Amino acid sequence: MASSPAGHPSFVRVNPRSDRFHALTFHHVELWCADAASAAGRFSFALGVPAAADASTASLPSFSAPSARRFAADHGLAVRAVGVRVADTEEAFRASVDAGARLAFEPVELGLGFRLAEVELYGDVVLRYVSYPDAATTYDAPFLPGFENVSNQGARALDYGLSRIDHVVGIVPKLDPVAPYMAGFTGFHEIAEFTAEDAMTSTAAESALNTVVLANNSENVLLVLSEPVHGTEQRRDQIHVIQAYLDHHGGPGVQHVALASDDMLRTLREMRARSAMGGFEFLAPPPPNYYEGVRRRAGDVLSEAQINECKELGVLVDRDDQGVLLQIFTKPVGDR
Repeated sequence: MASSPAGHPSFVRVNPRSDRFHALTFHHVELWCADAASAAGRFSFALGVPAAADASTASLPSFSAPSARRFAADHGLAVRAVGVRVADTEEAFRASVDAGARLAFEPVELGLGFRLAEVELYGDVVLRYVSYPDAATTYDAPFLPGFENVSNQGARALDYGLSRIDHVVGIVPKLDPVAPYMAGFTGFHEIAEFTAEDAMTSTAAESALNTVVLANNSENVLLVLSEPVHGTEQRRDQIHVIQAYLDHHGGPGVQHVALASDDMLRTLREMRARSAMGGFEFLAPPPPNYYEGVRRRAGDVLSEAQINECKELGVLVDRDDQGVLLQIFTKPVGDR
């Protein structure tokens, strides 16, 4: 998958290298829910990502059972924390707080050189900083100290080709003041912006939104923020999905997490094969004439066979100065 497209035609891509701390990569996302075991099993099967570790007798120090119960009651199954690996948790936390971030959890030592801290992001979501020395990657646990390895019989077969977190999308009622708040305390720069008029997906009519994409210096930690746009032409019986998310989720939150694949068409075939067996289902495909536009946009990059496969699988195709982006969206995977 290519990097996120620049979107608005007047947008100029610039990287000022303005990070307030050294952000290395996404580390994890943490979901809070009423039944973690069942949710983990479904996600593992649907995404082809075998369980690597668990903490049945322990938890992260920032976890609170009463808070988790309230969170699940308010939001259902949803993302609580966006974990980013940083070079130095203490430095990232202090730089963020000094620049206006709201404190959520002070830096703490987890053992073996692992450190963790959290600041508020939007709604009930926190941005979690995790740091550890490179030598710690040889540690037995694949996640964090306190977690135990999970033995997976046949785990090698459970791999549909997903490789990493590409970006995380938050929905808020208004971009201002949230986007300036996030950019201010992270120093992340804007690499893309979209308005309702730029929408190119099959659901554009009912998903009118404005979007900004914030990125770290290396542009591999992408925090996307969207707001609903009211007053666009829509059928009266359509509830546009961005406002619907805010209504059903109970306020701002992470609407979706984008996962990258080096062979998306293969990944999608694997996932679709399991949709009827408890896996994830996908949104309706775009109309057939959508792919005539794809031929004009990307026919010099994608072969006719690839375009036909995208049409067969309902894949959306966008292009910008960075390349071609193939994407598809599941139906909601939570209970809201």
